[in-house]
Amino acid sequence: MAGFLFLFRGGLMHNEEEGSPEAMQQHMVKWQHWIADMTRKEIYVAGEPLHDTGKFVSSGGVVSDGPFPEAKEMVAGYIAINVATMDEATEVAKDCPIYEYDGVVEVREILAETSEAVEQAVEQELAVS
Repeated sequence: MAGFLFLFRGGLMHNEEEGSPEAMQQHMVKWQHWIADMTRKEIYVAGEPLHDTGKFVSSGGVVSDGPFPEAKEMVAGYIAINVATMDEATEVAKDCPIYEYDGVVEVREILAETSEAVEQAVEQELAVS
């Protein structure tokens, strides 16, 4: 099994009719069903929505506001899953409710070997300090 990350971009409700409490509730139920299905299949690892405000930090420690909610490319949340292949991960992503509101799911494989190497290096650094 490999780890994959779904990054959710866009998919915001754009007018009052779409954004009514009833429509939002119906949409959230679809997300809950999709996540429950992944959980039943034992492929769901974790996931959370993200606040629509934050900060960018660039080289030299320059801090600026962003992302902005009106930006279509704003990352709205993530889900991590464990499946065998990229093809399997993209098949799972096809059922995401975000497409109802023109959202996009970016599917990325997690480099577990690199993560483990970094963790080991940090542990060694902390042991020396």
